[in-house]
Amino acid sequence: MDSVTQIALGAAVGEKVLGHKVGNKAPLWGAALGILPDLDVLGAAFLSGTDQLGFHRWVSHSLLFAVGGGGGIGWVLSKLHRAASWREWAALAFWAIFTHALLDCFTGYGTQLFSPFSNYPVAFGTIFVIDPLYTLPLAMGLIAALCQRRLRWRQRLNALGLVLSTAYLLTAAAIGLHARSTFAHALTAQGIAYEHLYVAPTPFNAVLWSGLAGADDHLWAGLYSLLDDDSAIRFRRIERNTHLIAARRDDPPIQRLLWFARGYYRVEHRADALYFHALRFGRSDFYLDTTGTYFFTFRLLPDPSHPERIADIQRTTTPLNAQRTNQALKRLWHRLVRGKSAPSPP
Repeated sequence: MDSVTQIALGAAVGEKVLGHKVGNKAPLWGAALGILPDLDVLGAAFLSGTDQLGFHRWVSHSLLFAVGGGGGIGWVLSKLHRAASWREWAALAFWAIFTHALLDCFTGYGTQLFSPFSNYPVAFGTIFVIDPLYTLPLAMGLIAALCQRRLRWRQRLNALGLVLSTAYLLTAAAIGLHARSTFAHALTAQGIAYEHLYVAPTPFNAVLWSGLAGADDHLWAGLYSLLDDDSAIRFRRIERNTHLIAARRDDPPIQRLLWFARGYYRVEHRADALYFHALRFGRSDFYLDTTGTYFFTFRLLPDPSHPERIADIQRTTTPLNAQRTNQALKRLWHRLVRGKSAPSPP
């Protein structure tokens, strides 16, 4: 999730665990520890493009780090603030760090929760990385709590924010299961065979969902809104073009990309190089037309000594065009509230 959300969650958790005993120190340290796992991005600058791809949300987001790091940080905090014991500070540190990683698991990026024992990326894909309906109740409950002088009301308001945000998180997960079932039914009804299916919400909401179904060397992309009049989803075929990397599949950069994309990718040959698109993270047009670019695109860099091999990868970004972005967001909103049969806005 975004940094603001993780800071708010860490502060609310800190207040819940130890606010009754150490006052404002609890949410302050909770906020700091809530953002701590994401500081792994600072180390990415010293890594190759291939190694960067698996570094974020690695050990710093693991259960092991929450336990070990929480215990160590708790000991340090118990020496700085003696109003609470080591166990109490360790509990605050553990929950602030662990809830960060757990919340990230609900997004689609992939969190290596069990590293270093397993590099499996846990990704439920049931909430977008920025969702105001999750963050606002959490932040408002925390702010209201910190403005209270009476301990009982402070605890209640903070708990209310946590309950409401968690309820939304679980509701979005339930909606995700419904959306997945709807996509599966639509694929079957249209006679589209598929081997794997990925469903995720579109930006900033849990109403409009995108689906990707993989079969052989192609994918099927579609959109479904809870506000649609029917569940007949229109699918767009996307060629994966796996033959373009068939001879290079054993190269470490390709192996890392395949691990990252989890089967949802497209390879494209351009004049200057081969490009690998990870489709799970969407497109700038939100699959509403064919004008967008993929958010996660990597250029494959050949080995100068052995051009037939891929030595590394380089993530490429397309500069955002304000006008096109505004148009895409308008189309997204229009699709969400008006349904698939409504005409697109100009």
